[in-house]
Amino acid sequence: MSDIPNVYDAEPIPQAAMAEVTRLLTTGDLFRYTAAADAPVSLLEAEFAAMMGTKYALAVSSCSAALFLSLKALGLPRDARVLIPGFTFGAVPSSVVHADCVPVLCECGDDYRIDLDDFTAKLPEVSAVIVSHMRGHTSDMDAIMALCEAAQVPVIEDAAHSLGTTWAGRKIGTIGRVGCFSFQSYKLVNAGEGGILITDDADLVARAIIMSGAYEHNWKKHPVLQDAFARWQNRLPLYNLRLSNLSAAIIRPQLAELPRRVRDGRRNHDLVAARLNASPWITVPEKLGPEERAPDSIQFNLNAMIEAETHAFEAAAAARGVKVQVFGLSTDNARAYWNWRFLGDIPDLPRTRAMLMRACDVRLPARLTEAECDVIADILLAAIADVMEPPRAYGT
Repeated sequence: MSDIPNVYDAEPIPQAAMAEVTRLLTTGDLFRYTAAADAPVSLLEAEFAAMMGTKYALAVSSCSAALFLSLKALGLPRDARVLIPGFTFGAVPSSVVHADCVPVLCECGDDYRIDLDDFTAKLPEVSAVIVSHMRGHTSDMDAIMALCEAAQVPVIEDAAHSLGTTWAGRKIGTIGRVGCFSFQSYKLVNAGEGGILITDDADLVARAIIMSGAYEHNWKKHPVLQDAFARWQNRLPLYNLRLSNLSAAIIRPQLAELPRRVRDGRRNHDLVAARLNASPWITVPEKLGPEERAPDSIQFNLNAMIEAETHAFEAAAAARGVKVQVFGLSTDNARAYWNWRFLGDIPDLPRTRAMLMRACDVRLPARLTEAECDVIADILLAAIADVMEPPRAYGT
């Protein structure tokens, strides 16, 4: 068999970042507010907003921080209820808890997307919605936005996995009131850690900027309506969730790489998906019609397999060198809602639970070649055949 691809290493940081990183290390100028203007973080915010077609961007320490600040900037009362998908990462309900709100979990279907019937039933009891485009799978944003606009409920998009994805030609993260993105190492743009929020709402971003840690008059270094800041000076707590100049210097050159990474990631996903769908034991859910994804991993469901067979498939793939994560069977998985014990009472989401018990996740970064993707597909298909199609003895 060909060499097994390493799916965990990120792409090298572009050479264009090296000179700026060296300059920053030489000067020690790592704090975003030291310079009067044109700090790397400020330049990143301007470039990211321009790329996304929004008025404002705020770079922060993580996507979780962006979600938290978005909720705080909405001015929700303590114990306000926030509707989130039952299939998301544990940082999402955590951001709701940090914001002194209460997560309300919504069912998700076999295609990993929000169950619109359950969403519609729970919407009247909430004050805000976070739509997690989990692993880059976009729920029906036309239906969700119509329901939320009619109910006058603001929508925050958790687009941690969806930079570069579009819905009916609109960029994911620009459809709701706020969009939040991640620069963690396993995302298409890698700073190790980091995040950014985007919005067209000047008053909301002013509140978020102050709370992110723009103390005293550092908010004057942001290109937002100054009267919006003046209303909130000294009236909001400072959470100090800023991004450093060093991280911004690493991120900025990667923005130009994004179209290539989106193209190659989609190619890799579709190549492996086509091969896996040829197996009767595997189904890769189809994307929704208006969605054009930017995947860096692949998810698929196991068909008609009992739990022991699922574990055996995981083991067979691992023995060949490919890690398969079954969301509901991996110990303490932060994407299985029943492990969010910090919530107290865990809701019953039978449809989501059933999906998570057979939904598999495999890293498939954009930097892989087509040949490497074929190796991964070969291993997965061989592993499923080991378990479900054992050779029969002669004459039986």
